[in-house]
Amino acid sequence: MKAWISKWLIFVSAGHTVVGIMFFGSIYNEMLSNGLLSSVNSEKTALAAWFILFGFLLFITSLAISVIEKNDALKIPNIIGVSLLVLTTLGVVLMPVSGFWLVYPAAIAIIYKNKSGLGAVKT
Repeated sequence: MKAWISKWLIFVSAGHTVVGIMFFGSIYNEMLSNGLLSSVNSEKTALAAWFILFGFLLFITSLAISVIEKNDALKIPNIIGVSLLVLTTLGVVLMPVSGFWLVYPAAIAIIYKNKSGLGAVKT
């Protein structure tokens, strides 16, 4: 099976970041021009900060998964799949009209690969 999970999550994280810049670009510019130190001082700046930080966190997770996918002797730990599934479900419940839905394929694939043995460590 091809290594697609990390690529998918990188796509989602990049899209999340682009959408964040589109929606919050003026807020990011304002934060930068006023200095970043203590720049999260309102609901709108907090929303903008968490939006961009979540995109970067998903990207970092994607990079770690990419390293695992490239090594045939490793498998993505099931806890990563389960954690992504729980986080995604919580995000969908709290914000049904959001991009959280896009993480389901990756989370489910990780869990499925581990359950079916497709992600098992090769000896």
